[in-house]
Amino acid sequence: MKKLSLLLLCLTALTTQAQMDQQLLKDIENIQPKVIDWRHYFHQNPELSNREFNTAKKIEAHLKSLGLEVQTGIAITGVVGILKGDLPGKVVALRADIDALPVTERNNLPYKSTVKTTFLDTETGVMHACGHDTHTAILMGVAEVLSKHKHKIKGTIKFIFQPAEEGPPPGEEGGAKLMIKEGVLQNPKVDAIFGLHINSGTPINTIKYKSGGTMAAVERFVVTVKGKGTHGSAPWTGVDPILISAKIIDGFQTIISRESPLIDEAAVITVGKITAGVRFNIIPESAEMIGTVRTLDADMRELIMRRMNEMARDIAKAYGGEATIEWQNNTVVTYNDPNLTTQMVPTLERIAGADNVRTMKATTGGEDFSYFQEVVPGFYFFLGGMTPGNKEAFPHHTPDFQVDDAGMLLGVKVMSQLALDYLNAN
Repeated sequence: MKKLSLLLLCLTALTTQAQMDQQLLKDIENIQPKVIDWRHYFHQNPELSNREFNTAKKIEAHLKSLGLEVQTGIAITGVVGILKGDLPGKVVALRADIDALPVTERNNLPYKSTVKTTFLDTETGVMHACGHDTHTAILMGVAEVLSKHKHKIKGTIKFIFQPAEEGPPPGEEGGAKLMIKEGVLQNPKVDAIFGLHINSGTPINTIKYKSGGTMAAVERFVVTVKGKGTHGSAPWTGVDPILISAKIIDGFQTIISRESPLIDEAAVITVGKITAGVRFNIIPESAEMIGTVRTLDADMRELIMRRMNEMARDIAKAYGGEATIEWQNNTVVTYNDPNLTTQMVPTLERIAGADNVRTMKATTGGEDFSYFQEVVPGFYFFLGGMTPGNKEAFPHHTPDFQVDDAGMLLGVKVMSQLALDYLNAN
């Protein structure tokens, strides 16, 4: 009789759980139009890093309408919503980045951005050219859905809307680093954190992930080359910093192709901007190069940075000039905690279908979500955003970048269930 009663109790619990899951799924399906509308709003009204004031106000108003405890002004424009479940337990954080890029949009979308601004003394458009508008809309949807299910939350969920993932303007602090500095992972103390990134080259309803090192450490460097100015018709009377810059760039690439053990991990050196001179017939006194280094291995990072310092100095000296490098670390390696990854992959497979969840190789892109992962265990994955049947995926950070609205629904489902499953298991 006792065994029968125990069996009936177990069956009742399973039935109740299934019903709750069905209700959760129904709520997620119902919120999809809202998520799409939010995404379109943010896409049409993009704001650059540390300037996401209106974006933050819209997020704040939404979270307050749900009855959440809301914190604002974290890392200048960051917003945090705290949802306390009806049952005691741990604290899990869900993060979305909210900033846009200085890119002029080039497509015919009905919600295309026409916002213009001046960025580093250059007139430019402003565009969500990396999908942060979708991340924001997805997390707003997750917050609304889970706020209706407090009775099944064992612990607390922190919704972190982070500014300046693309990096704060020169001379300013910002992003995940500043949020951590200002206590976003405390009060209550976060035990684990999850994040996602939509991907224009991955079909919708597909998820990709990697355990361990997933995205690269990112350094920003500025090379200042000093020469001797002269008339362009008599270069032998001066020292040409533009020529020296070209030689330095060429030399940098040999560090990758001839000195870095690429069979261990990938590495990249890119010079993205050169500034020198004012007129066609004047050899200037100086030149400036700005670029990035991407590494996935600490020893390779040290090797590359040391050799770049040496090479810039010695090449410039060989041509009669001088060169120095200033460094700025933008992100560390995005590292998915192996134990947390193993624990949560079954959730991905259950929600998306095992055939739609795939492992991936590390990428040389960077993510300042990595700073959260230095403090607490974190899991970061990629969500498909490419329309099925598309043959061309426009890269992130380009004027033609696009992702499909339909990809966001799976993001809401997965982020909601990751939070619930993590809390229920701990």
